[in-house]
Amino acid sequence: MSARLLNKVLKEREQQKQHVIEEEEQLNGDESESPDSGARSSANPFDLLNEGDDEDEGNPDQIDSPEVADETLTRKEEPPSLRGTAYVVSRSNNKSKKKKKKKSKEGSSSIDKHETLLDVTLDTLSLDGCSSGHQPGSNKPISENAKDCDVLVKRNTPYILQVDPKYLNVENELRRIFGSKVVKSFEKSNQSSTSRQVRGGRRGSHHIRKTVMISPSDHWPRWDGSLSMEFLETKDGYHYFRYAHSSSYDQAQRAFEAAQAIHDLNGVASVLLYHPYHLDSLITMADYFKFVGEHQMSADAIAKCLYALECAWHPMFTPLQGNCQLKFSHDRNKPIFKALFTHMKNMDRRGCHRSALEVCKLLLALDSDDPMGAMFCLDYFALRAGEYAWLEQFSEDYRSDSSLWLFPNFSYSLAVCRFYLEQEESSHNTFVDASKASSADLMNQALMLHPSVLKKLVAKVPLKDQAWTNILKNSFFNSDQIGIPSLDHLINIYVERNYLIWRLPDLQKLLRNGALLVIETLGHNKSDAKDWACVRKEAFSSDKNEYGHLLVQEFSDTAQTLPPDNLQNFMVDMREAAQIGGQVANPPAGGHAPAPRDVSNRNPLAVLFESLLPWVNYGDAGDGIVDENQVNGQGQDDEDH
Repeated sequence: MSARLLNKVLKEREQQKQHVIEEEEQLNGDESESPDSGARSSANPFDLLNEGDDEDEGNPDQIDSPEVADETLTRKEEPPSLRGTAYVVSRSNNKSKKKKKKKSKEGSSSIDKHETLLDVTLDTLSLDGCSSGHQPGSNKPISENAKDCDVLVKRNTPYILQVDPKYLNVENELRRIFGSKVVKSFEKSNQSSTSRQVRGGRRGSHHIRKTVMISPSDHWPRWDGSLSMEFLETKDGYHYFRYAHSSSYDQAQRAFEAAQAIHDLNGVASVLLYHPYHLDSLITMADYFKFVGEHQMSADAIAKCLYALECAWHPMFTPLQGNCQLKFSHDRNKPIFKALFTHMKNMDRRGCHRSALEVCKLLLALDSDDPMGAMFCLDYFALRAGEYAWLEQFSEDYRSDSSLWLFPNFSYSLAVCRFYLEQEESSHNTFVDASKASSADLMNQALMLHPSVLKKLVAKVPLKDQAWTNILKNSFFNSDQIGIPSLDHLINIYVERNYLIWRLPDLQKLLRNGALLVIETLGHNKSDAKDWACVRKEAFSSDKNEYGHLLVQEFSDTAQTLPPDNLQNFMVDMREAAQIGGQVANPPAGGHAPAPRDVSNRNPLAVLFESLLPWVNYGDAGDGIVDENQVNGQGQDDEDH
């Protein structure tokens, strides 16, 4: 006979003896109950099969039974609604078992102490304790426990604005769009065109920090540490931060402001000679290069700006998790919003809408007040990237009152989103959620709420079919102004940002059918128009344009260019340009010298200011040989003397 079977037989005999004793006590009229009787009456009879395994070990807290182990694994896989109940049941069983074992070995005081420690441990480990309602020993009412449950669920669910870092890399999305072979061949062609290095320059390498937002180039200057970030406070689950400047950065800032006051772009470029990561100077040069059509140089300047901003991040600053705030009200935080918004537009220009969506989410997560208007282009990037399910989830979770559909961009974009989701459901023969409104219903709501969008879309897309002319003759759609300043401004932003998606025939059909249905509905009941007008006035009740700080042209795909007369303001004398700056600030000692750039077929004014930047080199006209004295601005002086 095995030891396990022997223990089981002995235990059964002890239980039989105990049962006989209890019957005798009951017959004698003893009204007192045994301390273990309650536990025994509630125990599962099939637990006796596992009790013999527990007796084999000296440590009562250790569980080696395969059945118990399987039960533990199964309990971990149960849904949260059932897991809390499982914890309560297992806790009562463990108490009864451990109580009987400890009684034969220790006194009653040690039993109470052990059970108290066990209760505390289980309460700490149990994530679903609130599902058990008002438990013994808890002074909180059921309503407070329910509130705690709601907070716990919110913390455990993924935050809707969490940023996926793998989509922030533009090169990754380009490989998904065009294929790795095309991207590699393009990179090799660029490397071959800039393979010549400056002769006589310092060779070697310096450390380039790897960052999340952008991929830095090896020829960039090393990070000078002129920026930092300080922690302010933690409030409502968010960590608040603010950028801080060093004394050298403050000096560069004063020089930049002096050059900006007299509109001296030459002075702005000279600041970058000594401080290659001065944010405002980089953003100014990026704007200038964009005006003259040098989009790649503009993108490079913004990338350097983001590189400096990320290098200064605080160790506690985790913006990709959506739990950090950089308030735009702090002046030193403003450059990151401007740089991210421009970086998002650069991604959109390259067709990388998935990456642009992640940057837009980051913009919205950094400041809940949305100073850059990321809310009014987020839906566009989600639709272009095919993130239809995420956009619906965002509209439901971002604001508890579900008021996003009142904005013009979300009212129309959610109809488009539902239209594509319906197509996916029909193609995959999946279950259609009847609780969600159809795309036709959502389109009718959008047209009823914002009818002036239709006339603007017909003119902007443009839609030249005769059917649209007949629709616009209706009095409900013949106006392109609502008369509410904030709403009219948001409608202009939506049309400028989203008109491209309405060039698809399927969406034009959805829009046309919706407009015809609205006209038919108003023909039977004209009071609906007044009801929707009341909704508009309540949603946008202010008489002032609350979104006037958002420029419509900032949401446009059209590249802005300055007229020739204004370009003259950027002109500087060639002699003054040659006299700037004696030496490059923070030279990449031991680093790769920048490869010479080709100046053929390029804007001469852009080449002039590009040559002032510390990381740019054009080499020599013949062989790319550059004298170090000429680089330091001493070549002309040597010839004169």
